[in-house]
Amino acid sequence: MILRVAILIGILLLIEFYAFQAFRTIVKTKWMLQVYMAASVLIAVYITYSIFQFDRHVGQTQKTLFTMGLFLLVYLPKIVISVVLLGEDIIRLLAGTASYFIENDNSESFLPARRKFVSQMALGLAAVPFLSLIYGVTKGKYNFKVFKQDIFFPDLPDAFDGFTITQISDIHSGSFDDPEKIAHAVNMINEQPSDILLFTGDIVNAKAEEMHPWIDIFNTLKKPEFGKFSILGNHDYGAYLDWNSEEEKAKNFLDIKDLHRQIDFKLMLNEHIRIKKGDDQIALIGVENWGKHFGQKGNLDKASEGVSPEEFKVLMSHDPSHWEEIVKKHDKNIQLTLSGHTHGMQFGIEIPGYFKWSLAQYMYKQWAGLYEEMGRYVYVNRGFGFHAYPGRVGIMPEITVIRLKKGEKLA
Repeated sequence: MILRVAILIGILLLIEFYAFQAFRTIVKTKWMLQVYMAASVLIAVYITYSIFQFDRHVGQTQKTLFTMGLFLLVYLPKIVISVVLLGEDIIRLLAGTASYFIENDNSESFLPARRKFVSQMALGLAAVPFLSLIYGVTKGKYNFKVFKQDIFFPDLPDAFDGFTITQISDIHSGSFDDPEKIAHAVNMINEQPSDILLFTGDIVNAKAEEMHPWIDIFNTLKKPEFGKFSILGNHDYGAYLDWNSEEEKAKNFLDIKDLHRQIDFKLMLNEHIRIKKGDDQIALIGVENWGKHFGQKGNLDKASEGVSPEEFKVLMSHDPSHWEEIVKKHDKNIQLTLSGHTHGMQFGIEIPGYFKWSLAQYMYKQWAGLYEEMGRYVYVNRGFGFHAYPGRVGIMPEITVIRLKKGEKLA
């Protein structure tokens, strides 16, 4: 533990050293340099103090969200600067070594002088994450987008051709701080031409009480013709807090499950129902959370008991690793799975239809949008809310509208 702390402190000091080197290339006034140093020290002290004050009985609060946002805002740009200047120092070291041993240059300065334009370039590059993170905290976290997706199935029952599913996921109500923005997002959901509304888990960060201020707003969600259904996510089990007793944890879990009733959603716990339209029907299956890394409460066998492989099925499963590990090769032939969980890490680059990148892709093979394998599909919603980092950069909060289509996908 002591060694890890010492290594962390050493890395942070190295980052601060390089950031100061770059800063002083554009600021020559002594008092401004002193202000920069004082501000850096104060921020480091505040972040350290906040980390050590974190209470696992309380969990995430607006203060912890602020601290994480401040940490990223300050240190991510400094890391960019450090990488650039460290690269320059490696080149300087190689050049100095070559000059000394090969060219026999015995001048007093072993290392070539640091080039000003490299420091200026580092500062310019650092401005990109700095400004992006500011945007993410002030605007991005509530910049809700509607993603529309047609999916074609040869075995879709005729009556369900054009059937429209609206999906939301990862509300994380404990992170919200703007009722007006949330009400606007709920209105956006209501504007969609939905036949059914599905919510794929994580209604809170940890505690049922986080949702209480937002129940009235979410109660304005319209109930489509075929209903509103939901499942649990990994955060809904209270697993990331220290509880005073198992009874307190169990009571919180019961209260979280009851939140779904309070906003008029039918919570599905390893079970299924059949949705009938005309003379046809499809099966809607809802499992508890099953994740490769975050708990495995879901039981697909139990949830799909009595459902035949030939029936058309839509599965709600919070974590997309469930699809990768089990669902896509399950003998019940699950045609469509709807997931969330990843948030796209709330940080990335996305040009719809052309390019998307996020650190999430190094943890999850399916992390945002639609994926297909052997005629089976999973759609991963980018999340409605936010968690840990109080913002979104590049990966916007999502309302998904999926239209089921009969037939083969057009080329």
